[in-house]
Amino acid sequence: MAQAIWLIPAVPFAGFLILALAGSRLTKRAVAWIGVGTIGSAAALAVAQAAAILLVPPARQSMSQLLWVWLDVDRAPIMIGLELDQLSLVFVLVITVVGFLIHLYSAEHMEEDEDYSRFFAYMNLFVGMMLTLVMADNLLLLYLGWEGVGLCSYLLIGFWYRDPVNGRAAIKAFVVTRVGDASLAVALALLYLHTGTLNLGDSYRFAVSHWQVGGPIALAAAALLLGGAVGKSAQLPLQTWLPDAMAGPTPVSALIHAATMVTAGVYLIARMHVFFELAPAVQLAVAVLGAATLLLGAVSALAQWDVKRVLAYSTISQIGYMFLGLGVGAWSAAIFHFVTHAFFKSLLFLAAGALITAMHEEHSIFKMGGLRRKMPLVFWTFLAGACSLSALPLTAGFYSKDEILAAAWQSEVGGQWLWAIGIAGALLTAAYSFRMIFVIFFGEARKEPAVQPGWRVGLPLVLLAVAALAAGTINLPRPIGGRPPLGEFLAPAFQAGITEVLGATDEPRLRTISGIVALVGIFLAWLLYSRFRASAAAAVDNRPARALREFWLQGWGFDWLYAALFVRPFKWIARVNRDDAVDLLPMGLAQLAAWVHRGLSRTQTGEVRWYVAVLTLGVILLVALVVLR
Repeated sequence: MAQAIWLIPAVPFAGFLILALAGSRLTKRAVAWIGVGTIGSAAALAVAQAAAILLVPPARQSMSQLLWVWLDVDRAPIMIGLELDQLSLVFVLVITVVGFLIHLYSAEHMEEDEDYSRFFAYMNLFVGMMLTLVMADNLLLLYLGWEGVGLCSYLLIGFWYRDPVNGRAAIKAFVVTRVGDASLAVALALLYLHTGTLNLGDSYRFAVSHWQVGGPIALAAAALLLGGAVGKSAQLPLQTWLPDAMAGPTPVSALIHAATMVTAGVYLIARMHVFFELAPAVQLAVAVLGAATLLLGAVSALAQWDVKRVLAYSTISQIGYMFLGLGVGAWSAAIFHFVTHAFFKSLLFLAAGALITAMHEEHSIFKMGGLRRKMPLVFWTFLAGACSLSALPLTAGFYSKDEILAAAWQSEVGGQWLWAIGIAGALLTAAYSFRMIFVIFFGEARKEPAVQPGWRVGLPLVLLAVAALAAGTINLPRPIGGRPPLGEFLAPAFQAGITEVLGATDEPRLRTISGIVALVGIFLAWLLYSRFRASAAAAVDNRPARALREFWLQGWGFDWLYAALFVRPFKWIARVNRDDAVDLLPMGLAQLAAWVHRGLSRTQTGEVRWYVAVLTLGVILLVALVVLR
C-alpha cells in the first residue's frame, strides 16, 4: 500500500487536467462525474490507506514514497517525496472526505453556472495542492503546495470575476497572505542554511541535537514559521482577507474555511512542532495570538448581518482556538478541534448556501425568518452544526474545544488568563450561533423559499450533521471512554507519550463550567433575538452603541488601519514615482546613445572632401601615436 500513496494527490490533479483541457467540450453531467468522482476516488484511497495503517503497530504506521529527484543541489538532492504518517493521514482524510461532500453539493448548487467545468477544475486543483502540502516529506514541496492553495484561493474567491467586488476580494486575499508566504520562504532559507537540509525528519533531528532551547536561531526560525501560519490561517494581524473571501461561491467558502486553506497554518505549526518547542517564547506567542484572535473574531461575528460573514468571523475565531491549543502544547487537542471544526463549519456553510439559494440570493439574516417549517432539512442540519459550534455538551465541538480549554488551564504560563479568554469566546460563540438560529428559523416569515434542496445538497448536509454531532467519539476523554483514541494515534507524530491533561478532580469541574457557559450563551441569544427582540433593539439604538456595532462590523478597524499605514502611502509613492526612479539609469543610457547618434549623424554631410580630410587627419593621429610611443 505504501507504493500507492502517490495516487491520493494524483487523482485530483488528473481531474483538473481533464477539466481544464476538455471541460468546455463536455456535458455538465460528465463534468460533475469527473469533478466529484476524482475527489471521491481520492477519499476512497485515503480510507483504504488509513485502514492499512491502523492494522499495523505504531512504529510502522508511517509510509513514505520517493518519486523522483527534483533538484540536485550541492550533493543534497531534493526529492519529490510523499509521506503519510499519523498527522498527515488525519489531514488527508478530512481534506478528501469533506472535500468530496462539498464537491457533491457543488454538483447541484453550481449547476446553473455557465462556467461549471472551470469551477470544478479549480476545486480539483485546490484539493490536489492541499494534499501535496500535507503529504510532502520536505519543506520545498510543502512550500509548493502552500503557494498552490494560495493561487487556487485567488482563482476561486474571484471566480465570478465580472463583478469588480469579487476581483478586489481575490486580490486582497492574495496580497495579504503573501505577507505570510514571504515569512515562510525566509524561514525555509534559514532552516536550510543552518541545518543543511530541507527534509522534514532530518531537519528535526539536526535542530534537536545542535540548537539550544531559546537560542537565537530557534527563535528566528519559529517566529518566521509563525508569520507564515498567521497569514494562511487568518490570525492576528493578517485576518482581514478572510471575511472578504465570502465573495466566492458558497462551496468555495466551505472548502477554504473548513478543510483546506485556513487550516494550512495549523498544520504547519503542528508539523514543525519541534522548532516551536525549541522556542518557548514563540510558542507562547502562538497561544496569545490564538486567544486574542478567537475573542476578536467572536465579537465581530456577533455584529454581522450577512450569514456568510458571520460564519467567516466564526472561522477566524475557531482557528484561534486551534492556535491556543498549539501554543500550550496540546498538539492532539488542536488537531481534534480541526477535525470537528471541519465537519460543523462545512455543514454550516453548505446549509447557508442552501438558504441563500432558496431566498433569492438574500444574505441578510434579518430578511429571513420563519424558515423552520418551510425548510425543515436545512433547519435541523443547521441546528446540528450550530450546537456543535457552540460546544453544547455531547456534541463533537464540546469535546474538542473542552480539551483545548483544559490544556490552557493547565498551562504553566498564563494558563488561567488563557482559559478565561477561551471561556469568554465560548460564551460569545454560543450567542452568535443561536442568534442565527432564532433570527433565520423562528419569528415572522419574510420571504417564501423559492426552491428546496435536492438530494445532492441534502445528502452532504445529513452526513455532515451526523459527523458534527458524533465525531467527538473519536477522542472521548478518559472518564467517559477510556483511552483517547485520536490522541494516542497522533502521539508518535509529536514524539510524545499520552499524558493526562488535568487531574481527575479538575477536569469534570472545568467541563461542567464549559457546558454551562454554552447554555448561558444560548439563553442570552434567546432573550435578545427572540423573547425581547424589539426591546433589545431599542435599547442599543443610540449613537455610542451604533458606533461600537459598526466598529465590530468592520472587523475592529483593521482595514482602515492598514489602508492608513500601507495602502494610501503606497499609492502616494506610486503617484510621485510614476516615472519610476529605478528606470532613470537605463533611460539615461538610452538618452545618451540617442544624443551620440544625433551628433554622429551630423557628420554625414555627403561632401567627399570632408570625408577625405577627416580620414587623413585620423591617419596622421594614428601615425603620431605610434611614433611617439
